[in-house]
Order: sequence, then C-alpha cells, then structure tokens
Amino acid sequence: MIIHVMKKDDKYLYIQFEYNEEIINRIRGIKGRKWIQAERKWVIPYTLEAAEEFVQSFTDAKIHVSPDLIDEGYIFQKQTSDNHDSIEEDDHELSWDENAKKKLTNELKLRGYSVKTIKAYCSQVERFHIFVKANKSFSLEKNITEYALQLLELNRSHSYVNQAISAIKFYVEHVLCMVTKASYIRPKKESKLPHVLSLKEVMCILKALHNLKHRAILYITYSSGLRVGEVVRLKLDDFDYERKTLRVRQGKGRKDRITFLSDSAMAMIREYMQKEKLDKWMFPGQHPNSHITERSVQKIFEQARVASGVQKKVSIHVLRHSFATHLLEGGIDIRFIQELLGHASVRTTERYTHVSVKDIRNIKSPLDQMEL
Repeated sequence: MIIHVMKKDDKYLYIQFEYNEEIINRIRGIKGRKWIQAERKWVIPYTLEAAEEFVQSFTDAKIHVSPDLIDEGYIFQKQTSDNHDSIEEDDHELSWDENAKKKLTNELKLRGYSVKTIKAYCSQVERFHIFVKANKSFSLEKNITEYALQLLELNRSHSYVNQAISAIKFYVEHVLCMVTKASYIRPKKESKLPHVLSLKEVMCILKALHNLKHRAILYITYSSGLRVGEVVRLKLDDFDYERKTLRVRQGKGRKDRITFLSDSAMAMIREYMQKEKLDKWMFPGQHPNSHITERSVQKIFEQARVASGVQKKVSIHVLRHSFATHLLEGGIDIRFIQELLGHASVRTTERYTHVSVKDIRNIKSPLDQMEL
C-alpha cells in the first residue's frame, strides 16, 4: 500500500491514497483525524503525537512524504532517517493504463465534468504519459515545464496548453494521490477576436444546401446563436412556437437558458417537421434513438460554405459569433445578448464590440477627405 503525506496548513496534514478499506480503518484509529467531504481527503493533526501514531499504524506501507515536511524536520525527519524502507520523499512516478483511465473518468464524473471535458482530459494525460516515458525522467515539475514548452513549440494554442496542465494536475492530485511541490506555470491567455461573417455571407451559406434537414440545422444554429453541441441535442419539446422561444438544456457550464426563435427559422423547422417523422430528437442521427453527431454538423457547414463561395476559412461556430455581432450592430443591448448566448460574464460578450462595424462605418478616413 502507498500513502502520500503533505501539509494542508499549520494545523493539519493531508493523507492521500487510492481507495482502500484497510487504510481507512487504520486512519480512523488516529486521534483527531477528519474526513473533509468537500475535498474528499483525510487529514490528521499536524502534531508530533499524531505523526508518530500515523507512522506506527503504517509500518508495512510505503509512505511518500512531501519535501516541505522533510525540510521542516521536527516531525518527519527522524522517521525518515529511521525508516528508509517505508518512508520516502515523493518521487512523482506516473502510470497510465485502462484502470488509471477509468479512475480518472470516475473522479471527473463525481465532480460534474462534462463528457467532452472528460474525453479531453483523458487524452491530455495519455499524451503526457507518452512524453514522460520518452523523457525517462521522474521529476514531475521538470516534465510539466518541458511538456508545456514542447506544446508551445508545436504551435499549440495557449488554451490547449492550459487545458493540458489542468488535466495533469487533476490526475496527479485526485487519481495518483501524489504529493507534489511542482509549480504549474501557465502561458498567458491569448486575446483573439472572433471571426464574423457579414449578413450577406450568412444568407449565402444558409441557402447553399438543398437538403431540408441540413438547412434547418444551419438556420436554427445562426438564428438562435447556438453552439454545435447544443443544436445536435435539441429535442422536440424544447421549441415553444407560441412564445417564439427555444430552451437550451444543459449548455456549456451545465446551464439551461432560453433564447429566441426567429420567424424564418420557425418556418424552416415546421417545413422540415412536416416531411420528417420525428420522435424525440429534432435532428436524429443514423442510429436509432440517437441525435446527429457534432462532426456531421461541422461537415454540413463546411459543405455549405464551399458551395456558397464564401472564402473565409471558418467553422460552424462562426454562425454563433455572427449572430451576436449582428444583434449588437442592430442596437440590441449587450446584457440581453449575454443572456441569449448564456455567457456567465458580460466581459465575454463584450469581445463582440471589437468586431462590430456599427460605429466604424460612420468614421470617415482622413484619406477620403483629401482631394487626390
């Protein structure tokens, strides 16, 4: 059995380990121990008495002690010198297999992470493990730094690198229960402006496809400002035709919201429904009882873009950006647009003010005022 010990604060020590009933029963015998439900961790008092009781309770275990506790010395230094075989400074060894992947998935599910994030985190940890094996180094801090640098040199975005660091940090702390002093240095967030199509370009794309289902998907994506993951999961009862509203269930951040349903989109949806026999999903997939995949919708948009002649290299998410920008240029209050998009902060919505041309078009260049 492997147990990790690290400092929580001046009063308590964290005791971390993979779930084991025997370890739990022994910890319960230590005076002053506590289970912190919010952190899902055990703690024991940071006292000589509790530390000695802990060491005596686990003479047959391999105990990893964080470097800061070794340095402080007055509790664990003596035990370290007397018990080299059982107590060691954490060496941050990593492992990755199907069992580890399952544990990571379960820990993420327990904390309410989305399916997409779980998949991304598992992929990030797997890639990091491949890097560590090739590096043949057990210094976690060194590995994370070098891995982040490698990703940046491969022109991965800063958000991608930050996600990789978050995934590794979560895996180390919650799955391997490793104690580490590694510093997670993150690259500065990039400030990028969203791509936006003109109204004419949007209409060219919407009318480029002849398949009614495909046109309905693109119409509702643009007219309601939906993410691709939201449009594929639309159900028949999400539409309120009398109120001209659309309910988006569990969008990004696991939040429900209400957005509006335009007359044009509503007419397109009704025409589509008259020709299709629908049961549960508004846009069913190839397999029974499943919705269309995000990848399929992305391909539909790309086909429409090519067929329309629009040269801008953009993805389907540009329809959401264009929806917000066109509303802003039409004089709609930014707070209302924030609610329609489901943004937690108005600062996220404010980025569309940087691509709006409502005021820019009224500016007259000094060059245009010259007589050439």
